[in-house]
Amino acid sequence: MNEPKKLHIVLFPWLAFGHIIPFLELAKLLAKRGHKISFISTPKNIQRLPKIPPNLANLVHLVTLTLPSEDHLPPNSEATTDIPTHKVPYLKKAYDNLQCPLLQFLETSTPDWIIYDFAPFWLPRITADLGISSAFFSIYGGWSLTFFGSSSAMINGDDLRTQPEDFTVPPKWVPFPSKVAFRLHEAKKALSHVQVNDSGCSDMFRLGSVMAGCDVIAIRSCFELEGDFLRLVEQLHGKPTLPTGLLPPSDPDVNGEEDETWRIISQWLNSQNKGSVVYIAFGSEVEVSQQELTELAFGLELSGLPFFWTLRIKDNSLGLPNEFEERVQGRGLVWKTWVPQLRILSHESVGGILTHCGYSSIIEALYFGRALIMLPIALDQGLIARVFEEKKVGVEITRDEQDGSFTRDSVAESLRLVMVDKEGKEYRDAAKEMRELLADKDLHDRYVDRFVELLQHHRVTCNLN
Repeated sequence: MNEPKKLHIVLFPWLAFGHIIPFLELAKLLAKRGHKISFISTPKNIQRLPKIPPNLANLVHLVTLTLPSEDHLPPNSEATTDIPTHKVPYLKKAYDNLQCPLLQFLETSTPDWIIYDFAPFWLPRITADLGISSAFFSIYGGWSLTFFGSSSAMINGDDLRTQPEDFTVPPKWVPFPSKVAFRLHEAKKALSHVQVNDSGCSDMFRLGSVMAGCDVIAIRSCFELEGDFLRLVEQLHGKPTLPTGLLPPSDPDVNGEEDETWRIISQWLNSQNKGSVVYIAFGSEVEVSQQELTELAFGLELSGLPFFWTLRIKDNSLGLPNEFEERVQGRGLVWKTWVPQLRILSHESVGGILTHCGYSSIIEALYFGRALIMLPIALDQGLIARVFEEKKVGVEITRDEQDGSFTRDSVAESLRLVMVDKEGKEYRDAAKEMRELLADKDLHDRYVDRFVELLQHHRVTCNLN
């Protein structure tokens, strides 16, 4: 038998690092199997990527496309982390204007496949015209994809759920028991993704278009985590749907530039008891209000627990309560620049994480067996919180159902429950058990192997037509 053909695969993520990094992880895994990769983003984002391992450098080609200027965007804004949330639709508008340079690249490089994100609704038509096979790679779990129904419903706005209350129960097309739904305050925010925004279309239209137009749906997930939802995605969309595995992180490593930062942080962590520290991280893009920031700070103070808080604030008008850092000195450390998150999570003094429930952060925390204290903020983070609360690996901080507000007392109670209370032992134990799934590299490698086999087989079929 002939050895399967080595493929040329293009990856084209949306301009958010919560998307770019999982796409890059998938790119490296495909390159490890001998396939040529063209990873496309804008110059500033390419510069901010972690270094490609030397053994893959000849297979992973980083391709820059200059982001067209957009009147409403500040200069040098090339990712969601560079701008406030209300400017994101204009970033999508600029991203849409990449279609001409991307078309030129595809015409001249003639790849076998392109793997793309939710945003480029215009791309399936281009790939069809060029005869390039395409896969939509979802960084969202199957539970999130199924929540919004079929691609035609997303494109045409046929979803009969029009009120926020409609999104607070599992959809009628979910045929198995499920608690995955939004809280009322989350549903009010979620409706904005169904409505046309300043980019010229809705996020649902974008997602529905790429799912309707692709040949294959790939999902960052595995059957061991959510088999029912993955099978439902395939039923709803009627095309091959493959999990890629969870893309668990590589074991943390530190390069020379990070040494000094890690030296200071590790020195502090080394001074704390095993499993005692709460790590607090809300990613680089989540925005919290002054009231939320204040209640979080006082909640941490009230809890009496040691904590390490990586605090990134976009809005300079926001700040911590007066003298907060002085009052918690020694017990708590607030870090306001970049941190090596994997190294922190891997440290034995860290016992849990207070998280916004970004999917990558959840995967990284559970990879090291850290229990979750969950405070979902935006997008599908509420759905993610429901999934992992049901799996007993953590708890959600109690919030007001109407407006989503929370108190310092609810923060402190949730922290103490998960970190030290006798009743919280089941969460700590379940998080350690889930580490076995996340750390099973062979399992996740097999998912990538099956995905690659499908890409090769599908391409052969196309060539025979």
